[in-house]
Amino acid sequence: MAALFGIALLMALMIFGVPVAWSFAGVLMFLVWAYDVNTATLLLQGFRSLDSVILLALPLFVLAGYLMQSGGVARRLISFMSLTLRGRKGGLGGAMVLSSGVFGAISGTATAAVASIGTIMVDPLAQRGYPRGYTSALLGASSLLGILIPPSITLILFGVVTRQSITALFAATIVPGVLLMVGLIIFNKIATRQLLQDTPERLAALKAQDAGEHAATATLRALPALMMPVIILGGIYGGVFTPTEAAAVALFLAVLIGFFVYRDLTIERFRRSLLEAGETTGTIILILLFSFMIGRIMVAESVPQELTSAVAQITENKILILILVNAFLIFVGMIMDDLSVTVVIAPLMMPLLVAQGVDPVHYAAIVACSVVIGANSPPVAPILYMACRIGKVSIHKAVMPAIRIIFMVALPVQLLVTFVPELSLFLPRLLGLR
Repeated sequence: MAALFGIALLMALMIFGVPVAWSFAGVLMFLVWAYDVNTATLLLQGFRSLDSVILLALPLFVLAGYLMQSGGVARRLISFMSLTLRGRKGGLGGAMVLSSGVFGAISGTATAAVASIGTIMVDPLAQRGYPRGYTSALLGASSLLGILIPPSITLILFGVVTRQSITALFAATIVPGVLLMVGLIIFNKIATRQLLQDTPERLAALKAQDAGEHAATATLRALPALMMPVIILGGIYGGVFTPTEAAAVALFLAVLIGFFVYRDLTIERFRRSLLEAGETTGTIILILLFSFMIGRIMVAESVPQELTSAVAQITENKILILILVNAFLIFVGMIMDDLSVTVVIAPLMMPLLVAQGVDPVHYAAIVACSVVIGANSPPVAPILYMACRIGKVSIHKAVMPAIRIIFMVALPVQLLVTFVPELSLFLPRLLGLR
């Protein structure tokens, strides 16, 4: 009972605007009091959990993402994708989705993608007739491809908390990520038939922008950026380096390309990226520390086993259990941020699904897809709010487009991944990871 109240307390604190890390701290204090836990032993266990080589990938990927954001990588990717799809109605919106997917395969974070891609794409899309509310909703959804397409910081955290192979988790979400990307492009293609009218102003803007850069030049300039995901993912799955070493390689490439290839990265931008990455990493590590200790308490008090038993009393039907877990993950994702869902809520559900014969790697893909839906769904919807700030539009104008994207694209992908396990297990098995 106390554990359930603790989860409810966490949701309440976040709804009232308490910073995520301190919301976790508040819940931890309550659970320590409720279960009369020895704090000295708990702190020792928490700090030991942070002593992980895998976690070194976290600050390295975060810093690499910030450096690529300020080093010109996003701008070259967008230029290349835009010229690839030019001349097609809805082509620029499709270019934003593709750019977000490729950038996600480099940076591993949704926030870096929404900031980098959005600041460059929003105004050109508005000039071509895209409503800013729709653009912000599409930007929010496409930036979340960084959660599914590896390397993904969300999957790194899930792997650390649940003790699963990071490489296997990375492989499990590639197909779901591609499905979501294709779905968003098709949705945008259909939606723009009604949204975009060929007015003289729109045609003039289209002609002016398409007359800019030659395709060969854009391809040449984008080549270093396009090679980054090939090197990073090829190295991981080729057995050349581990995910942690891949993060170091990504950071090295971000510095090399930013300073010496594109030359957009200055000492001042590098310093600012260091500060922002340090702040982000510090927050995540603090959340992880508190979540590890909360997890220890819940495991010691047999909360996952009690949850499994409670659900088993309701139903033993595997399909119904999968539906209930999906609904719960999406619901808490609408209220809590993706880190909270990944490191606290999702591990509690795992024993329940493992008891039903669900592979933990398959479950990781389910969690990642649910996070994509939750992070773009009000009332919290942190990515959607961020996209609206960048899009310079009220959240109210983006809610309905975001809901349509969720129901027509994200939710079908979630259901496919849930009920067709091979979509997430095919690549891990092919690579000998399962």
